Amino acid sequence: MDDLIAALDIGGTKTQLILEQVGGGRVLDVTEPSLEWDAEPEPAAAKWIAERVRRHTPNGARIVSLAFGAQGINRSETGQNLERELAALGYATTAVNDASLIVAAAGFSQGIGVIAGTGAIAVGADADGRFLSSGGWGWVIGDEGSAAGLVREATRAALRANDEGRPDDGLLGHLLADFGVADAERLTRRVNDDPTVDNWAPHAPAVFAAAEAGSALADAVITDGARHLAELVRQLRNRGAVGSDVVVAGSVIVNQPRLLDAFRRSVAEHDQSASVHVLREPPVTGAVMLARSALTK
Repeated sequence: MDDLIAALDIGGTKTQLILEQVGGGRVLDVTEPSLEWDAEPEPAAAKWIAERVRRHTPNGARIVSLAFGAQGINRSETGQNLERELAALGYATTAVNDASLIVAAAGFSQGIGVIAGTGAIAVGADADGRFLSSGGWGWVIGDEGSAAGLVREATRAALRANDEGRPDDGLLGHLLADFGVADAERLTRRVNDDPTVDNWAPHAPAVFAAAEAGSALADAVITDGARHLAELVRQLRNRGAVGSDVVVAGSVIVNQPRLLDAFRRSVAEHDQSASVHVLREPPVTGAVMLARSALTK
């Protein structure tokens, strides 16, 4: 019987599952939709995970260590409950928030992970290993520095300047073109009538394009978003998060140098000892490392 490890990255839209032999050979790497995923109630969530692992486990193989990061594990108790439920189903498990994977994926045993993609959140752990998080409030009231948050704040800034009678410095024009509307009033309706990530987040590149073209408003929105992301790091530090390494991931901060550079500057203002790293590996790599680490304990 082959002994395997299982590693999952369970996000809001998709789940990546990797199976590897204990000796290191890759058996499976598959991505599926995260349909109906919810970390709570834990018994149902554990069955959701176990069903996917079982479906892809080869006949005659045995999972000896399972690790995953999942959206919705925002309290240590939730992760611990999931570990117990999966143990009852036959899986020795390590469960963490999906953002926690990026620190391990970057090769660090401790530090702070910051995700700025569709949404925004920062996570870490204190000296006793207790999970800490900051941000992640959602695009309607928070997630500053994320794709959706930047579009929300850019729209507010452009509309405010328009109401004040100021000439467009390029931000409004970029937003109008990207949303495919003719004027500010129609932009207001287009944004408000569908206040969803699917409607807002895809237009983030227009904000960066406006900044590159010289829009001071767009640049200020991006800089402010970076400050908010750095503030998440400061908040976690103040609450006891350990580790001087800050690992960033997410489509926006990784692919937009203007946001990343502003984030680096803002972090340095709070903490000269912090070192910012960009994650180049898929986050699920962190789950692989956690699963392998558990074998040695």
